[in-house]
Amino acid sequence: MYQTLILPGFKGSPAGHWQQFWVDDHPHASILEQEDWDCPVLEDWQHQLDKVLSRSDGVFLVAHSLGCLLAASYGRRALSEKIRGALLVAPCSLDVTLRLHPCMIEFGDAPLARLPFPSLVVGSLNDPYMNVRELERHVKCWGSDLATIGFAGHINVASGFGRWEEGYGFFERLIGSRLAGLPRRFRSPVQQAL
Repeated sequence: MYQTLILPGFKGSPAGHWQQFWVDDHPHASILEQEDWDCPVLEDWQHQLDKVLSRSDGVFLVAHSLGCLLAASYGRRALSEKIRGALLVAPCSLDVTLRLHPCMIEFGDAPLARLPFPSLVVGSLNDPYMNVRELERHVKCWGSDLATIGFAGHINVASGFGRWEEGYGFFERLIGSRLAGLPRRFRSPVQQAL
């Protein structure tokens, strides 16, 4: 089995969040803990991820919301070579997030460099943190694949996502495409045309 690192977003993943269930259901998965979930600073969050990556032979990332931007910030970082692939669920627009939570987040500019590792973005058609146009823009810049799951809000507890077994299927596809050396382009049965 492959080591999986869960990257929560702003304020972490509360009890009942699909990321918490992911750790319960996958013995090789762990949550990247941050010292400050309430006032995130990108450099501090990167430091925590750097520590884990430097001790690893390679990990898969499963990120949500602001955690997706943390993962995407590794487009140009040396330790990105330790990232085998990333499942990026409901990435947030940094502009929208800063507007909704003023003076609480220091993440600099939105990371839009092409990612040097395989990545699959799972998005929603009515995410209050990122509209479809921005979602498509980020996916294109990152060189990611995209699967949308309909009108699913921010794919969090508030939009009804507890244990999210469909997410396990997306992750298996990411791993399969990475390990088999197959082209990274694939479509989920639930993917919808944008």
